[in-house]
Amino acid sequence: MTVNPLDWLQRHVLPQWTQDESPDREHPHKRRFTPAYLRKKGIVKNLWIGSGLLMILLATPALMLALTMGTTFLSFVILDETT
Repeated sequence: MTVNPLDWLQRHVLPQWTQDESPDREHPHKRRFTPAYLRKKGIVKNLWIGSGLLMILLATPALMLALTMGTTFLSFVILDETT
């Protein structure tokens, strides 16, 4: 029986609450499993895909930098836990 080193690390080194994936809006780790947050993650994923396609189509360094910075900021705004 082979043991994955990352599984061993997660079981023995990381806190127990990191293994719990039950949704809880008030917990900083468990809120990532709520339906609202998963929906927001999907929006951010689609935003990055669209931004990446735009970067491929219009491959200028200035535009790529601006899109990267703008998309990063917008991602943080969307995933903000206060909304």
